[in-house]
Amino acid sequence: MSAQPMKLPGPDHPITIHLNTSRVVVTAGGRVVADSRRALTLKEASYPAVQYIPREDVDLSLVERTDHHSYCPYKGEASYFSILPGGERSKNAIWTYEDPHGAVEEIAGYFAFYPDRVDSIEVLPG
Repeated sequence: MSAQPMKLPGPDHPITIHLNTSRVVVTAGGRVVADSRRALTLKEASYPAVQYIPREDVDLSLVERTDHHSYCPYKGEASYFSILPGGERSKNAIWTYEDPHGAVEEIAGYFAFYPDRVDSIEVLPG
């Protein structure tokens, strides 16, 4: 088995991470799954910005780890969680990098949500 390739962010594929001073609320299945004033906003290349929420600000009673994994050469291996109240639509709706590459180490243990697998991801004024 060969090691996964690792790439560093740079001018051709920039990644920025900053603290979001707004309140971020994620709902699924009519329930608040996450509510944070400590989210990190990750902007990668031309992709839409993603809110990464500290694990402590996620209602862990509403989520369940799955055996799904994926790999990003810039961030590392992602593990996934499903949101129970969201049903089939919210399967593998959350990803997390538990041991990300050094260039993005700030997101270690934070949860990110697929917008199409939750009811909403609201970024409210601080």
